[in-house]
Amino acid sequence: MQFNKYKKALQIGLVVLSTNLCAIASYAADFPAKEIRLIVPWNVGGSNDISARLISRIVAEQGITVVVDNVPGATGAIGMTKVATAEPDGYTIGMGTSSTLSMIAQNLTTLRNDQFAPIARVTTDQLLLLVPADGPATLEAFLEIVKKNPGKISIGTPGSNNLNHIFAVMTGRVVNTDVITVPYTGGSKVVVDLAGKQLDAAVLKPSESKTQIDAGLVRPIGVFSGDRIKTLPNVPTFKEKGYNVFPYGPLLQMAYLAAPAKTPPAVQEKLITIFSRAIQDPRFKQASEDGGSKVDDSTGKALGSEINAVTKTLSVVGKKIFVPAEK
Repeated sequence: MQFNKYKKALQIGLVVLSTNLCAIASYAADFPAKEIRLIVPWNVGGSNDISARLISRIVAEQGITVVVDNVPGATGAIGMTKVATAEPDGYTIGMGTSSTLSMIAQNLTTLRNDQFAPIARVTTDQLLLLVPADGPATLEAFLEIVKKNPGKISIGTPGSNNLNHIFAVMTGRVVNTDVITVPYTGGSKVVVDLAGKQLDAAVLKPSESKTQIDAGLVRPIGVFSGDRIKTLPNVPTFKEKGYNVFPYGPLLQMAYLAAPAKTPPAVQEKLITIFSRAIQDPRFKQASEDGGSKVDDSTGKALGSEINAVTKTLSVVGKKIFVPAEK
């Protein structure tokens, strides 16, 4: 009698499970049935916003509407919190970046990587040191000014406690001094103030500053990388000038798409297919490369492993950088 009772309960459970699995499969097959909201946790006009809007236009050719929603603040944490807490149905995704990973690595936000399902990497970027158009003509000249004016030279960055902030601090440390770091809610605001001479320098992506560079409003003087940028071949790297801005190991600036962690795997796969197709589109790749970014095809679990590795490195580097430099 007791056995029959358990057998009946098991049968009911299997029926419910089968029903749920069928419902999930049907849902995934019909996905997307409405517009997808892409949260960009930075201001309009910045590099991530520009990438998101180009992706949305290319995805539209698949008959899918992607609405870009800018939710800036707290170095990306405010916008990505909205993603983490959204209904895990695939209709809300976000643009994660190394900047927010740095916040996670340093426990400066309640966000954690396991709150997200990685979808696809958008770009990886080299970062530039820029000055106003009539600023120092060379990296050496600028660093000499930094050295002679400890604690007085301002360097603007999109966000704080991120890679841009790290490289701003290292700009001072390579000549054994300090700088004033000035955080903004996005690169578009930084470059405007730099062009207006309200900042002495800035650390930005090429895509955030290329228009102003081409217009002669700002001047790039150094690349925080081992290699020069293809579209800015005359700008030297810190490394080739003998300045080590990676004393604690390599760092990667990247942007990627992520959904809430509990998004059904089948829906995650649909998102990967939809957005990878747009990211690998020759038009997006060309626009990204013209802006100094690189595009690859890292997706899903492989991307998740890279995200965790970057976070781990940032945890180590953050402890070394975001403290007063020893005199």
